[in-house]
Amino acid sequence: MRPVHMALAVLVTAVWGVNFVVIELGLGHFPPLFFSALRFLVAALPAVFFVGRPKVAWKWVIGVGLALGVAKFGLLFIGMDRGMPAGLSSLVLQIQAVFTALFASVVLHERPGRVRILGMAIALCGIVLAAVDEGTSGPVLAFLLLIAAAACWGVSNVLTRKASPPDALNFMIWVSTVPVLPLLALSLLLEGPKADMEALRSLDWSGVGTIVYVAWGATVFGFGAWGFLLRRYPATAVAPFSLLVPVFGMSSAALLLDESVSPLRWGAAVLLVGGVALTSLSRAGVPGAPVPAPAVPADRLPPDASASRTPSTATSPR
Repeated sequence: MRPVHMALAVLVTAVWGVNFVVIELGLGHFPPLFFSALRFLVAALPAVFFVGRPKVAWKWVIGVGLALGVAKFGLLFIGMDRGMPAGLSSLVLQIQAVFTALFASVVLHERPGRVRILGMAIALCGIVLAAVDEGTSGPVLAFLLLIAAAACWGVSNVLTRKASPPDALNFMIWVSTVPVLPLLALSLLLEGPKADMEALRSLDWSGVGTIVYVAWGATVFGFGAWGFLLRRYPATAVAPFSLLVPVFGMSSAALLLDESVSPLRWGAAVLLVGGVALTSLSRAGVPGAPVPAPAVPADRLPPDASASRTPSTATSPR
């Protein structure tokens, strides 16, 4: 890769990593489901009027929109609102690579090789270690919500792989239109119109900034730039950069939010990132990074060996 494109890849992963800190700040302004709905609304409008019609069947746009936008991001935002730290969230979500590989083996009949199975086992050890650490210092329910979010991300990755969108940015913009109304309905039902209206009445520049960052920074810029890189280079050259997302996520959370990182958490990070690397980047890899596509990890979406022909949009962000 050219140095300027390597710098772009690092910048994208930094944007995705810091996105978890911005989400935590945004949750101080908005109820979680309402915040997620606003994120997708701003990401979709007005961009949807400039990217042309969807280049895949509507069933894939709707399927990924529900799995990624409603389920994955809804659970992520609720989990972080319930006390899941931003840095740990950026790390735990990477277990989506294991879920993606498992779901792909069932739905796509992709048989995992020994290296990938080893990577999955190592990543799961990292999750167990992170769970032990979180269980002694934080809410277990919030941790489980993040695991569920990662599983939903795995579902969306497999759906995206089936869809094989030829244009990552076009696909992500149209996917962003799907979750808006379901998330707004869930917010009105579960969080109440009073909480949503209060968030809008008290909206300030800080709140606006969080929405703009997660929508235009992490989503539009992040997935657009990632798709650009995947169109120019093989997925095996681009995918390793996605492993920097939890590094930036944990580092920015420590610097900006004063989140402490225990020795157990560092050990979990080493195991999880190493396991995801083996799971995602082994021969004939399946998506496993922060993006809702088979070729991209968030917030934070994952790349795979087929991404060189199918650039994809996540997450990550988110």
